[in-house]
Amino acid sequence: MLVRNFQLCCLIHLSTIDYMNQNGFSRTTSLPALAAATTIILWASAFVVIRHLGDVFSPGAMALLRMVTGVTALAVVWRVTARRHRADPARSGRLTGRELLLVILYGAAWFGGYTVLLNMSEQHVDAGTASLLVNFAPILVAAGAAAFLSERYTMRLALGTAVALSGIALIAFGPESAGAHADTIGIVFGLLAAMLYAAGVLLQKVVLRTVDTVTATLIGAAVGLAVTLPFAPTAIAEVAAASWPDLAAVIYLGVGPTAVAFTTWAYALARTDAGAMASTTLAVPAIVVVMSWLLLAEVPTAVRIAGGTLALVGVAISRGLVGRRRTIPNSEMTEDISPAIHR
Repeated sequence: MLVRNFQLCCLIHLSTIDYMNQNGFSRTTSLPALAAATTIILWASAFVVIRHLGDVFSPGAMALLRMVTGVTALAVVWRVTARRHRADPARSGRLTGRELLLVILYGAAWFGGYTVLLNMSEQHVDAGTASLLVNFAPILVAAGAAAFLSERYTMRLALGTAVALSGIALIAFGPESAGAHADTIGIVFGLLAAMLYAAGVLLQKVVLRTVDTVTATLIGAAVGLAVTLPFAPTAIAEVAAASWPDLAAVIYLGVGPTAVAFTTWAYALARTDAGAMASTTLAVPAIVVVMSWLLLAEVPTAVRIAGGTLALVGVAISRGLVGRRRTIPNSEMTEDISPAIHR
């Protein structure tokens, strides 16, 4: 079984790289493509691991433990790259008062609130459905950017929003959810998580204009750790009762999908067309469904898959991935971080 699981994960990884090569990643960008594929698989795996650990750790305790390991790993990454931070005064690790406030706000919303709400959502819905709900976040980011960052609200965005909302409605009010109180709660938590994720991205987008990615992510994660500290007594009790494999899984959430994935995402984004990077995140729900079927023996219902597909089509329309592709200058490549699906 372990060999079969490993083989399938390798197949998913290779298929993801091939998908990206067909969507804007040329053969000369194999390392960025590999970094992006690694990021996507790590983020997808987070949904499955969270779902698996739902019977072992409560949502708040799991979030705290993830942040503890994530901050530790990010501190190591920051230390390794500290020399480069000092060499680039324009993107130094020194934050102004305004930048620090923005980092605190996005850290509380993204690393703190989002993480807890996602864990709560997966207490009630399967991993695949949760990933489909969170994929609504890029549209919220685009709408928020139009409202608060003076970016244009285009007809394409309006159409994509309408299509995506119809998909979300199908998930929320489809026949499987009718009268299912637990499912409704999970869907609400999933959508709230997407909202906090979008708010975090909008705040971080401003910060990243002057602060390097590793520094901003480390401080944001540290804020998320502080926000989840009230769950420490529960976390201590649950760690004492957990098995070693479950402890290893929660450590993985902090090291893999949090610290490593953010680092590889930044590497790929800095060297790749932002539009191509956006298209790759649409593969996350499909990977989650395959992983959850393989490892958890659960798959979203046909109606929810249809609703999620409709929502993803709406996201693709809103981001210009359906129809003519626009070439983005190199100067814009490092500014658009909204497609990232942080887990």
